[in-house]
Amino acid sequence: MVFAKNPVLGTAKTRLAASVGAEKALEIYQFLLQHTATITAASDSDKRVFYSSYIESGDVFSEEHFSKTLQRQGDLGEKMSAGFQIAFDDQYDRVVIIGSDCYELSTSILNQAFEALLSHDFVIGPAKDGGYYLLGMRQLEPAVFQNKTWSHESLYQATLADFTALNYSFVELPVLSDVDYLDDLPQDVRTKFGV
Repeated sequence: MVFAKNPVLGTAKTRLAASVGAEKALEIYQFLLQHTATITAASDSDKRVFYSSYIESGDVFSEEHFSKTLQRQGDLGEKMSAGFQIAFDDQYDRVVIIGSDCYELSTSILNQAFEALLSHDFVIGPAKDGGYYLLGMRQLEPAVFQNKTWSHESLYQATLADFTALNYSFVELPVLSDVDYLDDLPQDVRTKFGV
């Protein structure tokens, strides 16, 4: 599952926009969406995009590789929990969710996540800001989405605490960086966009 915010000027990557402007932030976000589409299309899995506001056709997430739906209402935890519920209702037995702003994420790491779920209850990819860029599970566990402060440096550790308290086995993936601020972009990308 890919959670994607629709690329609309003034609403995409607002923290990044504070330093580069709304138009440049939108360009960079569209670049990140393309990266996400490319690495996920190459993964040997079924793929579904959950859009924030409206379903896009003819975008970087081609209908050939991706099914499409809207995110449910609620906070991020409620939206993700609903996404997992949809996938498990559709009889999938290993489900992974990612966002659309992790430039360091690769097809190889996605494949590692699915492989980890063959023998563990959960897999999680820690982000450098204290959150996570990937979460995977074999059955819905609502507790990991409840009583969390989203977009906060405590999120990753709070989620690990849930795994431990509920006696779930889990695998941790490499630490990667989400792109929220200019410093999160590697130099080659900053050069590409002139920022």
